[in-house]
Amino acid sequence: MDERNDDVMMGAMLVLVGAILGAGAALLFAPQSGRRTRRDISRYARKTGKLVEGVAGEIVGSVAGMADAVEEKAEEVLEKGKDLTKESLEAVLDALNDGQQRLGRQRDRLVKLLG
Repeated sequence: MDERNDDVMMGAMLVLVGAILGAGAALLFAPQSGRRTRRDISRYARKTGKLVEGVAGEIVGSVAGMADAVEEKAEEVLEKGKDLTKESLEAVLDALNDGQQRLGRQRDRLVKLLG
C-alpha cells in the first residue's frame, strides 16, 4: 500500500511540474511586454508556491497519521506481549506449585514406607 501511495504522489508531482513548465512556456511565448510577462511569471510563481505548500502540508499530515497508526499498533503488540508474558509466568508458577505438592506427597509416602 505504501508503494501505491508513492506512485500517486509521484504522479501528482509530475503533473504539477508539467503544469508549471507549461505555464512558464506559455508566458514566455505570449505576445506581450517583458514587464507584463515578468509580473505574470511572478504571480504564477507565488500561486505555485502556495500550492506546493498546501501539498507539502497534506504530505506532512499523511505521514504524521501513518506514524500515529504505527505507534498505536506497536503499543497493541507490546500490550499483547505483556499479557502473554504474564500468562506464561502464571503457568510456570502453577507448574512449580503442582510439582512441590507432588514432591510433598511422594515424601509422605516414603516416610510411611520407611517409618
